[in-house]
Amino acid sequence: GFSNMVKGMAKGFAVNTGKKNGRVNIIPGWVEPSDMDEVRRMATLMGLDIILFPDTSGVLNGALTGEYKMFPDGGTPVADLVASGDAIGTLALGEWCSADAARWLDTQCKVPCTVLDMPFGLKATDRFIDTLRKVAGVSVPDTIAFERGQLVDLISDMHQYFHGKKVALVGDPDQVIALTEFLASIDMKPVHIVTGTPGNKFEKRIEEITAEAGYKANVKAGGDMFLLHQWIKNEPVDLIIGNSYCKYIARDEDIPFLRFGFPIYDRVGHQYFPTVGYKGGLHMLTRILDLLLTRSDRDETEEKFELVY
Repeated sequence: GFSNMVKGMAKGFAVNTGKKNGRVNIIPGWVEPSDMDEVRRMATLMGLDIILFPDTSGVLNGALTGEYKMFPDGGTPVADLVASGDAIGTLALGEWCSADAARWLDTQCKVPCTVLDMPFGLKATDRFIDTLRKVAGVSVPDTIAFERGQLVDLISDMHQYFHGKKVALVGDPDQVIALTEFLASIDMKPVHIVTGTPGNKFEKRIEEITAEAGYKANVKAGGDMFLLHQWIKNEPVDLIIGNSYCKYIARDEDIPFLRFGFPIYDRVGHQYFPTVGYKGGLHMLTRILDLLLTRSDRDETEEKFELVY
């Protein structure tokens, strides 16, 4: 449904006049408004003029101003959607949510497209930044290089606490694929991976990632929470990452739980803090580390209960 909506935006508005406008389309996928803000910020730092669609930033994470508006400011202007047909390229972030619209613009409007994983973590963000650099013919600014270095520093310093930790993941395919690669790249082990979306492509992509990391995971497309729970009972994990529905499994099995993806009903603030990009990676790893160390504090013996880790 989301993919059809985004493709419909392109089909309904994009016009190819035959004259390129120098802009770059970015289709961010099914992410938080804060993630859309972060994608725009990174592209702006690189000097790009982008067309971001859809764009819920400033709408679903807007400010309370005291002034009532039936429709909040923000969103993608219609003029930008029309201009997307004359862009010099399109980046689709996620095969399931964004690729169809990008490929339609490629075939119908002659806008070359590149389909990438969502930019979660170091590797995927590197690919995203490098593709932006190539499409627009620009250099990577020092600001972005510095942010990358901060993420590398955190991974290096805290690797001992991530290494070997088993994780159960559940969510939408694009998000889970990118998160699996991110966690595997820091030597965590996503061992139970479930999406409700059917399709063999998901399972094959996950198997490629875990094979490269040197282990085999349980993976199921078209799966459900019952299956995930049974896998966890058979092989316990150190962390569960998924939407609010995972809280029941987390409580039953006494496992730390990180809320991620959609829907999140029982906590606030997710619309304000990004997961994508180097900054998002810092935020995600900090949350994971807090959960793991908090559990360690709870369970550690008295003689090993330390003030500084």
